[in-house]
Amino acid sequence: MFIGGSTVNLDAKGRLAFPTRYRAELIERCAGQVVLTVDENRCLSLYPRPDWDELQRSLVRMPNQDGRVRNLQRVLLGFATEQELDKNGRVLIPQRLREFAGLDKRVVLTGLGNKFEIWNEEAWEKLCGTWVEEGNSSGELPDPFSDLKR
Repeated sequence: MFIGGSTVNLDAKGRLAFPTRYRAELIERCAGQVVLTVDENRCLSLYPRPDWDELQRSLVRMPNQDGRVRNLQRVLLGFATEQELDKNGRVLIPQRLREFAGLDKRVVLTGLGNKFEIWNEEAWEKLCGTWVEEGNSSGELPDPFSDLKR
């Protein structure tokens, strides 16, 4: 399970070096085989290959008569890129995906259980600031979180 976050630098070729605490699990879970795709929040999602395969099967099985489903399939599957961690624990983020998420030098890698999100550092800080402000103003969790034990 991937949790926590790190701010890391992309190298000149657009490679992200995974912090050592994640490398062993990535190698164990998927032999370093990952899939990158876009997220509606203008960040990237990085899945270990087995988790991506499960998501892809679910996406393909969805009835796509609804335009929203077709668009979701087009975007997630259309931007999906298979990558492999190199011997130094780095993964190449293709230019097209870097441009989509506005990734330059400093990025935030956030573990979300079965996947990672990769954010432009400024966008991440803005999102976190907004989340904290919204959380403090309402004082209540949205309905899906009402049963969450903290």
